[in-house]
Amino acid sequence: MKNSVRNVYLFPYVIWIGLFVVAPILLILYYSFFDIDGNWTFANYKTFFTPIYLKMAVSSVWYAFLITLFSLLVAYPTAYFLTKTKHKQLWLLLIILPTWVNLLLKVYAFLGIFGTYGLANAILETIGIGTKQILFTDFSFVFVSVYIFIPFMILPIFNSLEELNPTLIDAARDLGASAWTTFRRVVFPLTLDGVKAGCQAVFIPSLSLFMITRLIAGNRVITLGTAIEQHFLVTQNWGMGSTIAVFLIIAMAIVVIATGNRK
Repeated sequence: MKNSVRNVYLFPYVIWIGLFVVAPILLILYYSFFDIDGNWTFANYKTFFTPIYLKMAVSSVWYAFLITLFSLLVAYPTAYFLTKTKHKQLWLLLIILPTWVNLLLKVYAFLGIFGTYGLANAILETIGIGTKQILFTDFSFVFVSVYIFIPFMILPIFNSLEELNPTLIDAARDLGASAWTTFRRVVFPLTLDGVKAGCQAVFIPSLSLFMITRLIAGNRVITLGTAIEQHFLVTQNWGMGSTIAVFLIIAMAIVVIATGNRK
């Protein structure tokens, strides 16, 4: 009886996964075997392994790594200090609030902030450095990306820190461990699941960014996400765009497996 009830509740989720996860992936895989004229071919996969696309793949992984690294460096101490504050829920709400704002609006806000006459250059002028080209640089791309993704890194780390048994830290201190040793040998290993979850939540979408590369980096940063957008919307080569998407899906699956919980 329990199994039949469980299967009834499971049915909508199976339908959802089938329609909105499995079916799109199969469609992408199907279209990857067609050229721009609609002919069946393996040429798209051969084209992907040419220097231009391999360079895009390396660039995508590199920038995703940088975005994830800087997000982690900011998010971990932020999450740690949040656990020590009195009004945790309020601070968490303030961190989550920007995720409620449309992504395009946030990107356009940074166009104003980093522009020639924006706030960032006004501050540089005030302190005597002078106007600098901030927009359309690697720095602006990574900075805006980190700003957008950092809440998704903070939340799982905060949850892991909240679940950490404080008596373990007290025991380490009683045994003579320094603050750094306690963090390195006790706190960080026990919150590693939160770090892995945060890295998944940041690294995977960072691999396929395209709007930020276009608006903030001015297409100076070319990633696989940009190439997919170009093939689907500009060149109308859905086969090549699907082929790139297939490799992105494989890369994302590898990341999930590599950072998954093996317990």
